[in-house]
Amino acid sequence: MTDLRRENRSLSLKLVGFAVGAFAFGFALVPLYDVLCEATGFGNQKLLLERTAEPAAALAASGGDATAAERSITVEFVTELPSVGNWEFKPVVRSMQVTPGRLYEADFIAHNLTGHDTVAQAIPNVSPGNATAFFRKTECFCFTPQKFARNEQRTMPVRFIVDPALPKHLDRITLSYTFYDNSTRIGALN
Repeated sequence: MTDLRRENRSLSLKLVGFAVGAFAFGFALVPLYDVLCEATGFGNQKLLLERTAEPAAALAASGGDATAAERSITVEFVTELPSVGNWEFKPVVRSMQVTPGRLYEADFIAHNLTGHDTVAQAIPNVSPGNATAFFRKTECFCFTPQKFARNEQRTMPVRFIVDPALPKHLDRITLSYTFYDNSTRIGALN
């Protein structure tokens, strides 16, 4: 009988230790997520907005960095519709020349040709991958799902800053969007 009690006590201590460890891990996820977002440039919108404001404020305070002001980066805009037909989605301009540290706006046009009210979501991608941390969107239609009425056409802006710390060998960045029709979200957004 004492062996059974000893085994039960051992198992109980292990389970309590596991529960405490799981709680500690869950508690540590938020700071770990923030560190991961800061390191990769993905995810946390609060950090993204803070990091976006810093280069612009620093550039304005210094009267403009002569090196950054002389540098020109080509930003290309690409769109893709993975679902079969029934949408029109394209950039207003295919590319623009930008100066790092300044705020720019590009417009995209989406037209719902599905024949019914729907919801769509744009998923962004920045390439090359090592430019992702230096391309900061301050406002984007991709942040939230977009409701579209039947046959509605809309111009949707994205505002962005290219960080002056962008490596010198990068002179071209591609911002691409894949536009998904997600009709199943209509009930959730009404």
